Amino acid sequence: MKSKVFSIDFSKVYPLYIQKAEKKGRSKEEVDAVIRWLTGYDEQGLQAQLDRGVDLEAFFGEAPQINPNADNITGAICGIRVEEIADPLMQQIRWLDKLVDELAKGKSMEKILR
Repeated sequence: MKSKVFSIDFSKVYPLYIQKAEKKGRSKEEVDAVIRWLTGYDEQGLQAQLDRGVDLEAFFGEAPQINPNADNITGAICGIRVEEIADPLMQQIRWLDKLVDELAKGKSMEKILR
């Protein structure tokens, strides 16, 4: 059975990522850089996905290229180790959550973009 998370509109999650980062003194541009690093979207591609209102499944499914270094993203989100998630889509979603989390915690962009 498909997770309900997959059908959440990316355009609903995106402002929450920005809000989380900005609360900790980081910028929308840094959030965008993290998203682009992970997914391969360029600025226009990312904006097009937001404008289209695609869900998380389509957002990751249509991503130009998941970064080959994404496997280096480790750690826990909501008590779940991202490197142990079996479902590839759920793992990609959690990778993005983890990257935004690291951004909000003040990690340098060089360390976040492994």
